[in-house]
This record gives sequence, C-alpha cells and structure tokens, in this order.
Amino acid sequence: MFRNTMPRYEILSPDAIAVLDKGWRRIVTEIGVQFARQEAVELFRTAGQRTDGDVVFFDPEFILEQVKKAPREFDVQARNPANSVHIGGDQMVFSAVYGCPFIREGEVRRDATLDDFRRLCMLSQSFGQLDSAGGVICEPNDAPLDSRHLDMIYALATLTDKIYMGNVVSGPNAADTIRMTEILFGNGQGADRGRASIEQTPATISLINCNSPLRWDDRMLDAQFEYCAANQAVVLTPFLLMGAMSPVSIPAAIVQQLAEALTGIALAQLIRPGCPVIFGSFLSNIDMQSGSPSFGTPESAIGLLITGQLARHFGLPFRTGGGLNASQTADAQAAYEALMTLLPTFLAGTNFVMHAAGWLEGGLVSCYEKFIIDVELLRMLRVEFTPLEIDEESLAFGAHQEVGHGGHFLGAAHTMERFRDCFYRPLLSSTANYERWVRLGAKDATARATEICAKTLAQYQPPPLDDAIRAELDDFVARRRTELGD
Repeated sequence: MFRNTMPRYEILSPDAIAVLDKGWRRIVTEIGVQFARQEAVELFRTAGQRTDGDVVFFDPEFILEQVKKAPREFDVQARNPANSVHIGGDQMVFSAVYGCPFIREGEVRRDATLDDFRRLCMLSQSFGQLDSAGGVICEPNDAPLDSRHLDMIYALATLTDKIYMGNVVSGPNAADTIRMTEILFGNGQGADRGRASIEQTPATISLINCNSPLRWDDRMLDAQFEYCAANQAVVLTPFLLMGAMSPVSIPAAIVQQLAEALTGIALAQLIRPGCPVIFGSFLSNIDMQSGSPSFGTPESAIGLLITGQLARHFGLPFRTGGGLNASQTADAQAAYEALMTLLPTFLAGTNFVMHAAGWLEGGLVSCYEKFIIDVELLRMLRVEFTPLEIDEESLAFGAHQEVGHGGHFLGAAHTMERFRDCFYRPLLSSTANYERWVRLGAKDATARATEICAKTLAQYQPPPLDDAIRAELDDFVARRRTELGD
C-alpha cells in the first residue's frame, strides 16, 4: 500500500462548495432519483421519503444523516494478511483495469479469453504497485456466460493473494462471490467461520454503477443488497460522460454526481447501517464532434480534483482516477492521457483507484503492454509523492570538501556509498545512448513492455493456498456450474 502524505490539491472555494451543495439538494428534492427495485423504494418510503412509483424524492437532511453512518475509514482483508489494505485517510489502493471485452497483445486486438483473465491475475500478483487485480480484469468471452463469474472469482482467489472485487452482474452472482469468499476465509473450518470473518472485516470491494442520469437499475441494486447485507464494501459510482449522461458543464456534472452517489450511499446505510462504502466517481466527457467518449482530458482531471475535495467535505473515502485514455494502441497518446488522469489521482489523494493498469481504447481493451507502461507510471508517481527527507546528512557537505572546485562527484565517497539506490531505477524506460540502443535492437517502449510482460509471466509463482480450501472452492464451483446448467 502507498501512503500519500503530500498536501491535497483543492480547487474549490467555500462559496463554490456552497453552490454545489444547493445544486444536489435541488435535484434530489425536485427531480428525484429512480430506484428500479421495489425493496429499495420501500426502504426509503418506510424511512419517511416521498415516493412516486419507483422515483424517490429526498429530504437532503435525511441523506446526510445516512451518510454520517458510513465509516470514514475501514480495512479490507486479503487472504495474505500482508496484502490487506486500509481504505481512507492518506492511503491509496490501486487496482487493475476492469470490465474490458477485448484484449490487445502486441499488434493483435481480439476477444478476451479466460486464459487472458488468468494471465492478468498473474501480472497483478507480480507487481507490488498493485494492491488488487480488481474484478472483471477482462471479460472472458470463451467461458459460459451464466457461470464465468465462478471462473473469475476462482482465479482471483487462487492466482493472487490480494484483495479482489466481487461480481455485480446479478444478485445470484454476488451471492456466489460472497459464498466463495466465505470459503476462502474459513481457514478450512467451514463457510460459517468465513462468514463471521468477512462480516467483521470485509474481504471484497464491489462496483455498483449508477445508470446515469439519476437511475439505479435492478441488476446493480440486486448485487448491492447482497453485498451490503454481508457488510462487504461497495463503490457507489455515477457513470458520467459529460454531454451524454450529464450536462456539458463541469459544475452540472458534479452536482448530478453528488445526487447519485449520496443517494446510493444512503441506500447502503438503510440496508445495513455502518456498511463500508466508497464515494465513486467516473467522470469524463464525449467528443462533441464524433460522440465518442474521451479520456485523459483536462475536464476529467478537473472533475477528479473536485471529487476528492467534496468527498473529504462529506467525510467519505473516494474512488476516482486510473490510467484512462482513448488511444487504440499503447502509444504516446495512451501514455500521456493516462498520466493526465494518474497525476491528479495522486494530487487528490484518491483512496481507491480502479483501472490503474492496463486500460486502453476507452475501456474496451485490456492491454498487456499498457499494463506495463502503467506500472512504470505508478512506480514513478509513488516516488514523486513521497516526502523528501531533508536533514544535515542529506546536504552532503563532506562531498563538497572531498571534491572541491571544478571536480566531479562520480567517484566521491558519498556517491559510492549511495549509487545503487540514490535515484529511481526505471522498469521500462531506456536511458541507453543511441548506439547502445541500436545494438540492443532499437526497441521502443511498447516492444520493451512486451518483453517485460513475457518475462514477468514466465517467472510468476502462485501464492500458496491450503489444499482443503482449494478443494472446497473446487466443489462449490462444480456444484454451482451444474445448478446453472453448464
């Protein structure tokens, strides 16, 4: 885990916060939010909120009362305790790409497979810059639709020993995720023990997306009910592409984001008071000439910084950012757009970062080479956002005494004692002179990333897992696959 103790970059004045506060209050009061599950509407109605069909009109003070029940910070346990994480405060947790139906490997763009999913799990396990492989690192299109969630959770649970994200396609899929997590944390002594363990300290984080504008649909709500009832963390995330799912102005998008996220958080607290939640944000814009989504834009960076400031205002841990880009391949555009999102991610002190490695082509593609590029960016940014230690020793006065005027420090004692680790050592970047670069094959960053990816996968060692737990997981997956008709 990375602890970001650098000052936060905040761009809203108190007056601006007050205007935005009035905006979300007006939306929830006058327009309302749609909840496409009757149990959710009934919970709100019983709690005194006005309803009209499946639309709920809120008292803003009621929403704030519910939000206050959510913990400001919480832990998520991994099966390897060394990889457990803390959500909130100064902590930043990084998770790989999520939800892509396609894979790019070198020059080939194709449907994602279960083998790709497993290899992406292995990459995520191999790099310490990632705290989680995530959830749907890619969509394995060669696995049966009704049961592929079992294959994905099994891979996440066995090929990594880090935290993972739950499946949210349906309520039953969420229930299967919880059951497999109970087995994993039962220590071979049964799912009941595992249930007690994960209820005490959550072991999954699940993404619940709002169907923006202003609608929480049934499948996501079904999954939310399952996870919240089991005290598992949920990321309540409006999906906002300005110009399509929200108005084109940044303030209007932020106000809508507040209305959607806060009402989703309020529901979580009605399902189970104190349930851990993360204020989610996925905010960018469309290209108004083509209608295509744009990522790594200045507007999305501004929205990201605002989100962090507002989440702190409400006392909530928050999710935003990642290595987002719209490029079709792992080129310069992919890198600079990813940095345009990752840099404000660090400046904002984001607590949970999805899509931190591997995102390409507006989220349609999980890319092996981009995965390595993003890991390099994360490594560099972690150094950049580590406070500099300044003391008498760091001034190296003795080195000046040794070298004197007009000399060089290459052979100085101070240099010789520190040269192995005094500067950042790149994973991917080339610092060779031109002649040496040519002798080594004149490989660009993408070609070097291909080699690093292949080497990392070849060296991968699976984390140990108790045989009894693996057997119980195998039995559960086999039984559920039969029940689902595969």
